Amino acid sequence: MNSTPLISTDLLRQMLNKGEPVNVIDIRPMQERAEWMIPGSIHIDAYHRVKQHDASVFEVVHLDKSVPVVTVCAGGKASLVAADMLRQRGYNAFSLQDGMKGWSLAWNTAYKQYEGFELWQVRRTGKGCLSYIIASNKEAVIIDASLPVEVYTQLVNQHHLTVKYVLETHIHADHLSRSREVAAHFKAPLFLPVPNKVQFAFNPIKENNTFFIGKLVIQSLPTPGHTLDSFSFYIADKIIFTGDTLFTNGVGRPDLKANPEETREKARLLYHSLNKLLALPDSVIVLPAHTSQPVSFDDMLVQTTIDEARKNIALLQSREEEFINSLLKKIPDTPPNFLSIAEKNLLGNYEGINPIDLEAGANRCAVS
Repeated sequence: MNSTPLISTDLLRQMLNKGEPVNVIDIRPMQERAEWMIPGSIHIDAYHRVKQHDASVFEVVHLDKSVPVVTVCAGGKASLVAADMLRQRGYNAFSLQDGMKGWSLAWNTAYKQYEGFELWQVRRTGKGCLSYIIASNKEAVIIDASLPVEVYTQLVNQHHLTVKYVLETHIHADHLSRSREVAAHFKAPLFLPVPNKVQFAFNPIKENNTFFIGKLVIQSLPTPGHTLDSFSFYIADKIIFTGDTLFTNGVGRPDLKANPEETREKARLLYHSLNKLLALPDSVIVLPAHTSQPVSFDDMLVQTTIDEARKNIALLQSREEEFINSLLKKIPDTPPNFLSIAEKNLLGNYEGINPIDLEAGANRCAVS
């Protein structure tokens, strides 16, 4: 039995969050690392030589031996061997339990206080999902919950908040939504956009619904295109929560669960939704539901503004037909297991499911 010590995702997450000294060595092939990685990790393309038990692959490693080392692979097996090889070279090495699959549940937060309300961006750095807690006078709304309910419970209790609403911008296909469970835990109403095929009870979000928390008003704006049920949530002249419609470096993909004709029509809808967003004041902050890069442990919001998005995202500078044609040419590979994930989110029942397995893989929501 291998005696190489393991480190859990949560413990490594806490170390990185606190800025504690640790060297994370990613031994996966470069192609896998390019899909997703742990922020600040060191890459040594050692996987195949480790599998061949060739310890000389780590002769290039010259790190401070007083600093712990964590080895990482896809599933946590090859990293055990790698950690053992490094321990034999005098390093205090650990293997990340369940590898990058387990890391998909790692998270951190960024906090920002605004006039009249405060905001926590809850970043699932292991997957690129972004959810939000917005609070005013200690009343809160949670948007696009993508992590286990314990994460939101910890933050809500820590800041003495009362959850008044739980909202979703759309029915997600790249991760299991935790919003139903979060709403049930806090005994708060769950609001989902329509039309959808959800098979459990919810409150429908329609155009110009208003949600009041403390002194704050949040308004719903239909922004179909990525999905037909996509909505954005607007805090007037300040913030727009854009879901998977508009990202910091791209726009939503219109092709999931759609044939070519439907994809083209959804791209057209997306164009008009984006132009609706671009008509907002230039200074409005854009907060999306995903990011295409691992989120650093830096307490900096993943954000852009309407003006910056217009200037920096080439697709937003196109006329309608050019936008549609360019968008359809740039669509990346589909997210892993997206059909199964979308089906589970419609059912709202995740019994017998291992989220680590189902949600494994890169975030491929944006087209840039």
